[in-house]
Amino acid sequence: LFVLLESIVFPVTYLNISKDLALQQLLVEWDVGKSAHDAELAMSFEIQVRRTDVTTTMWTEFHNVTLDKSGKPLHWIWDSDLPLECMSHSVRIRSKAEASKIWSQWSLWNTVLGLDTSNNSGPRIFPNEKVVEEGSDITLCCIGRKGHIIKEFFLVPAVHVFNHTNSQVRLLTVKNVAHQKVPHMTVYCEESCDEGQCYDQAVLFVGKPPDTPTDFFCETQDMRIVTCTWSQGGDTYLYGSNSPKYILSEGFSQKTVPCTVSCSEQCSCSWDIGQQRICNITVTVENPLGKKTATDIFDVTHRIYPAAPFELWEECTDTEITLYWKHRNKGIELFCQTELVHPDGKGELHNSSDMHLHYASITLGGLQPYTEYTARVHCGAAKHFWRWSEWSEARTIRTKEATPSGKLDIWREITPVMGGRNVTLFWKQAPSFRANGRSISYEVTWEKVEGGSKPESISFSSIYNSTKISIDNHAYRISIVAKNNVNYSLPSVLIIPRTTGTEEELSSSEIKEEQVNGSYDGIFISWEPSHTYDNYIIDWCNFPKLQPCDFQWKRFGPNTSSALINSAAFVPGVRYSFRVYGSVANRACLLEKKTGYLREIPPLLDPVVEKVELTFNAVTLSWDSYPTNESQSGFVRGYHVYVSPIQEDCSLKGSKKHVLPDDSVLCKYTIENPEEKRYTVKHLLSNTKYKLVVKAYTGGGETPIVNFIYIDTPFNSNMLYLLVLLVIVPSLAAAICHWKMKWVKECCCPVIPSPNKSKVLSFKEFKIGSEKVLKISDCIPDMLAMDSKAEAQKL
Repeated sequence: LFVLLESIVFPVTYLNISKDLALQQLLVEWDVGKSAHDAELAMSFEIQVRRTDVTTTMWTEFHNVTLDKSGKPLHWIWDSDLPLECMSHSVRIRSKAEASKIWSQWSLWNTVLGLDTSNNSGPRIFPNEKVVEEGSDITLCCIGRKGHIIKEFFLVPAVHVFNHTNSQVRLLTVKNVAHQKVPHMTVYCEESCDEGQCYDQAVLFVGKPPDTPTDFFCETQDMRIVTCTWSQGGDTYLYGSNSPKYILSEGFSQKTVPCTVSCSEQCSCSWDIGQQRICNITVTVENPLGKKTATDIFDVTHRIYPAAPFELWEECTDTEITLYWKHRNKGIELFCQTELVHPDGKGELHNSSDMHLHYASITLGGLQPYTEYTARVHCGAAKHFWRWSEWSEARTIRTKEATPSGKLDIWREITPVMGGRNVTLFWKQAPSFRANGRSISYEVTWEKVEGGSKPESISFSSIYNSTKISIDNHAYRISIVAKNNVNYSLPSVLIIPRTTGTEEELSSSEIKEEQVNGSYDGIFISWEPSHTYDNYIIDWCNFPKLQPCDFQWKRFGPNTSSALINSAAFVPGVRYSFRVYGSVANRACLLEKKTGYLREIPPLLDPVVEKVELTFNAVTLSWDSYPTNESQSGFVRGYHVYVSPIQEDCSLKGSKKHVLPDDSVLCKYTIENPEEKRYTVKHLLSNTKYKLVVKAYTGGGETPIVNFIYIDTPFNSNMLYLLVLLVIVPSLAAAICHWKMKWVKECCCPVIPSPNKSKVLSFKEFKIGSEKVLKISDCIPDMLAMDSKAEAQKL
């Protein structure tokens, strides 16, 4: 049998091709005769496709199939990358049994004609309107008339293309088509002609297939009307007739759902399901590039999304609110949640069951009197909870008034006056105090602790927080209460002791004011604690240079010994004074005084040198009137005296080298006592020009050096005396000697007499001939010395 199959050939007996222009496909149909079908052979077919402009290159494919006895023709589909209108396409086939090595003869070419063979009235572009998927490749053709040349063939917006041209058909191939941020791309083709229709144009729509619908689910409010929602997905860049179309269908009934889809942020569709309880809903989204689906199968009783509660109203007391509301979901048992928002913005949730036929309610307790709360409600199905309804409209509710709770925080400032004291009283609402009413007022009462005097009182409206009263030197009890429309608060009490032994009589020298340090967070205050006191009070002024100074105070517990005082009013460069009191049984005693800065800054003004005393080698500077008190922008720690040096190494004794920003050099002397306002700079040169400056410095440093004092040291008189001794006296002596030169010479250096010039030798008796002769016998010498024998012989 194997040998027989090798020798048997079944040629193609029938071949027919057709084309699907929309899908750019060739549909090939052929047969090999009844005998091959009866044998139920496994056959192999070689199929070749060629175009009219291709002579050497073909598309070849192999197709394997097992024949059956039905005798039906065989089918094969070929996808073309080129519109089939552009060129004629031909197909041929040959066959063999799979077990055989012998192919049949090729069938004749079967051709389907393209428009390149027709007599067009003008150029034509294919495809002339097409939706193209972004990122794909596309080939377009322009078919010209016979005997005409295609002059231009291009796309707008311009993209990179590959061109191919034959005698009549011109091709454009675009690789990896991209969306161009325009509704469509336009293709132009133009012939070289002077008459008739010489050009054609077409459009391409570049887009994407639709995304699969996400977050697709269906729900109901009343178990009759079902609403399905889903997210659209990304932009497909296709609009109008090419935009995505949504269709909903029911899987069990195989029917299209009768609803109209609306899309904004999300898509939704609603319809009446009647008595149906189990649903199988599929949403299909489709555009020319593809189709996607999403399905939701659900029990309607498990997908109840109630309508929001409505018509809220309330009943309330000073500490409770009973909230009522209505709902539209008749016959559905609901579980509701009430959100109560407090004045500080914090909310709390309260759960309740909604069993009433017409309305529901909840009571919220533990509230503050005369306080505004905001309440709203949402509900969900009590059985098979799906999700909460929308919130109802929020309702603002104020509880009723009650007696003020807590006490006022009160304090005082005492000023001694002739015959008594002025007491300025201050009060504020402590954190634990609550007015609990619409309007509030304050009442101040004072009376002597001893003596049973009649109390005095005065009332103030809520806008006041201080008052001044005058009392004598006896001890007084002062109380302040707050009052609303319901009642008075508990009184806050202060005891003002008798003047003897109180802090008002202590001088500032007895309680020394201590300097404290500040930071960006505040000013740190500490004190020595004592078990004697049940609390401590610190008071200060926010604006110490103004009147009123915005007096402030703060209380601390008995176990506290330090505090960081901060205020939005604190600024750098201002000195703040603090007083620390200990209090027991409403009586206060001053313990310590503190003063400090939030941050020290350099002094605003330099010391003014009022007196300069000069000697030939020193200068003394005085600045007696320079202040070191609270007017300064920091604690004055001392002074710097700067002097210009003769040499840049600052060799002046006791100084340090200081380099200015301009690289010039000064000698720096430091005075560490702020009360020392006199300084002498020594070891200067006489008759020399210097520049000096005095700077005060604080914990914040000092200001830049700008203005100098210029001095000239006087001439040194001792140097003049030395000059006289060393220069003038010798010069005078030399002048005198020069004037009496002859006399001096004769006195100091007499001329040795010459015998020839002696007057003695002028007498006649001393001459022999023409020679002057002095006989030895004429004079008695003391000693005679002979120079040499030769002289002796001569003599």
